[in-house]
Amino acid sequence: MIPNTDAMRRIALFADLPPDTLERVARASIRRTYAPDEFVIFEGDPCRAAYFVAEGRVRVLRTSPEGREQVLSQLGPGKSFNTVPPFRPGGVNHATAQAVEPAVLYAIPREELLTLVTTSPPLALALLEDFADRLDHLTDLVEDLSLRTVRGRLARFLLRRAEDEAEDDAMAREWTQAEMAARLGTVREMIGRTLRSFADAGLIRFDRQRIELLDREGLEAEAYG
Repeated sequence: MIPNTDAMRRIALFADLPPDTLERVARASIRRTYAPDEFVIFEGDPCRAAYFVAEGRVRVLRTSPEGREQVLSQLGPGKSFNTVPPFRPGGVNHATAQAVEPAVLYAIPREELLTLVTTSPPLALALLEDFADRLDHLTDLVEDLSLRTVRGRLARFLLRRAEDEAEDDAMAREWTQAEMAARLGTVREMIGRTLRSFADAGLIRFDRQRIELLDREGLEAEAYG
């Protein structure tokens, strides 16, 4: 099924494209659906397409030889992934992507994307801006993992999730301790102990399966102090 231009306009990377460019992007896109936990791509496989999230949520992760996961990002509607490998000679997927919930994605095959970029300066500029955002995200991730303790990383994670949910109700979701551990580069037991420590200090409160922030200033001191 070929997506219409209104559907493509809801993808952040395509939102400001001229109508003729957006129509070409829509014609090149392939609509695909994925069930919860179904894999979209695997790290190390040849890159065959870039992907854009229309509905649902996808997590992007890398796995160590010992099987430990590092979640790079969780992406909701409007976001994109695997946009860098198509531009690498003989490019392979840099990470694995897996649906977290029922998901609808638009895939643009690698050769189609390269053709579009070489003939559409607005799309090329949009992709460059997207690459810059990814570089900023990965720089922040490296800083977190190398310079902050688990306590600081978890405080920063809780603050950012609260900001995201305040801006977009679709971002509101429950995170398991295992998911937090994979995102923050640690183990579930450490997340559990740190959350209990935050609760004992009056920084957070557990409300059933959700975490309510009680002392944002205290969390900011943990995150950035």
